[in-house]
Amino acid sequence: MTIWADLAEVEYRVEYVDANGVRTRSLQAGRGESVIFLHGTSGHLEAFARNLPAHAAAYHCHAIDMLGHGYTDKPQFPYEIPRYVEHLLSYLDATGIDRAHLVGESLGGWVAAWLASEHPSRVRSLQLIAAGGTKANPEVMQRIKAATTEAVLTDNIELTRARLNLLMHDPGSSVSDELVQIRHRIYHRPEFQANLGNLLCLQEMEIRQRNLLTPDRLARIDAPTLVIWGRQNPFGQVPEAQSMHDQIRGSRLELFDDCGHWPQHEQADLYNKLSLGFLAGAETAM
Repeated sequence: MTIWADLAEVEYRVEYVDANGVRTRSLQAGRGESVIFLHGTSGHLEAFARNLPAHAAAYHCHAIDMLGHGYTDKPQFPYEIPRYVEHLLSYLDATGIDRAHLVGESLGGWVAAWLASEHPSRVRSLQLIAAGGTKANPEVMQRIKAATTEAVLTDNIELTRARLNLLMHDPGSSVSDELVQIRHRIYHRPEFQANLGNLLCLQEMEIRQRNLLTPDRLARIDAPTLVIWGRQNPFGQVPEAQSMHDQIRGSRLELFDDCGHWPQHEQADLYNKLSLGFLAGAETAM
């Protein structure tokens, strides 16, 4: 199955949105309440190709390349969390979205949770999929930084494959040649390579610590929240997910077996059913 085969029966469009001067790549599909899908560090909107068809049947889906990522513009400053939040708010404003359901994986979850804590009126519901930002683990930070840097600065597509393999419990069934080629092309764009330091700044201890999702910040989130975690997540143990769940009042925690850092991709059928049920419940509760 390829990304385009996944999307073959969905009416969608890929366009560039001017988000307060930042040209932002966006894949949109479906109609209804808006659901924004946010990828992880060094990722891109194709991370949600297995989820868009199911969700577009009931919602207006937006999968975007986040600030400095994919084919979105790369301003020359370090990408700390408030910068990502500012960009996301500008995207919502540019597309006329007053309130949205936010689905964030890894870095995307970090950004979504921060926005929900600062701007609760803009968030209908929140999904935190293997969300980062609650810990500053030097070993994990170095692994992310080293693997990404090597894959970006060395023109060897197998290093890109290895970077994607890191995310999965079962790379053989989850990392397609097409996904590797898409990411390899993004990684080797000159502007992406030149901007790598800004993109990886959250892997520096001092910067990361001032951007952490602290317990008091998580406690400020009042949107309906679903926390999803793979039991084999290589970048964080289950207690991190449990702690996040404990700190967000009324949240729900779901643990996926045989799953790494991309639950929405590795366990797409399970995730899609769970997500759609959660979204429907969040709509009813409003």
